[in-house]
Amino acid sequence: MRNRLVLLLFIVISQLAEAQNTSGFSSMEVNHVSAKTPGLFAGRKSIYLNLDSLSRDYAFPLPGGKVISGYGTRGGHSGDDIKTRANDTIRAVCDGVVRMAKLYGAYGNVIVVRHPNGLETVYSHNSRNLIKSGDVVKTGQAIALTGRTGRATTEHIHFETRINGKHFNPGLLFNMQDRTLQKGFLKCTQTASGIVVKPLNSKEVPTKVKPLNLSLYKLTPILKPVWDDV
Repeated sequence: MRNRLVLLLFIVISQLAEAQNTSGFSSMEVNHVSAKTPGLFAGRKSIYLNLDSLSRDYAFPLPGGKVISGYGTRGGHSGDDIKTRANDTIRAVCDGVVRMAKLYGAYGNVIVVRHPNGLETVYSHNSRNLIKSGDVVKTGQAIALTGRTGRATTEHIHFETRINGKHFNPGLLFNMQDRTLQKGFLKCTQTASGIVVKPLNSKEVPTKVKPLNLSLYKLTPILKPVWDDV
């Protein structure tokens, strides 16, 4: 009898949690930093992100910020730590939908934004999140304030870039010294051990790969990205 009551309570709590999630994302997507993007690869081995298509409309996540701990340091750092001052404004890198915004373990207050081209950006240790899961954000929009929530020793932003839940070097997206967008394409390939991201210039990209037209993609969390055949 007791086991049945525990099971019933678990089911009720699960249903309430789902009812409160009105963002359109799954429970996994709303509650975990590492979550796959449904339909992103759609049976394909590789996809290509056209950085040049973003060159006129992007923002550095922490304008004026300096990297104090880089990707891959300290035994496998999953992003770049960028610092200015406490409660400075953190901005969305480009248009997207907020997949996750909550307190999350060592990340502290974290935000994950899913962008139309399949890229996800992560902003964490925030003193305060200014948006919630399901919100549509625009390039440069204020989304959080820098802090030291979670496992952090100073106020900063821990910034990650991810594809299908796997992190890769943010330096492939941004020149971290001058805070500008890199040029060319990023080839993202699925392997047995994860995702391999490789920068390419336009001449190295197969001619049959067409740039994704961002204006054709409606920023809703339940719409699967449509990719050209690769």
